[in-house]
Amino acid sequence: MLQRLVARAAALASVAFALALAAPSARAAVAEEDFYIKNAQDLVDLCSVKPDNSLAAQAIHFCEGFVSGAWQYHQAQANGPKGVRLVCPPDPPPTRDQAVGLFVTWAQEPANAQYMSEPAVETLFRFLVSKWPCPATGAEKEGSQ
Repeated sequence: MLQRLVARAAALASVAFALALAAPSARAAVAEEDFYIKNAQDLVDLCSVKPDNSLAAQAIHFCEGFVSGAWQYHQAQANGPKGVRLVCPPDPPPTRDQAVGLFVTWAQEPANAQYMSEPAVETLFRFLVSKWPCPATGAEKEGSQ
């Protein structure tokens, strides 16, 4: 069970690196202010940093850490005695790179621009829940053995 949780967390956490591979038009200019993650747009900017940006390495590592930490917190609360699983990725789960790439693509869709001023973790989970919703029944304890 622990290995499966670690694998899931690692897979979704690796998503962040995929953003660095996004199309050039989707890559963001990153400034030090983005690291404060005041909103979802800051996270998207860090996760889609241009490779030639002087802060590219730091931005990708920060993005990966943020996404990994958010996912691990979700896993911990979901596996608790009264845990509720919000996200049920497929088995096997996407890689971290794939998940981050999907998040950035989702965030850049015009219909989702309205969420970019919201807290980053809320917007990240808005995406995750819409992409990999849990079944209506049994989601509370799925994967919590």
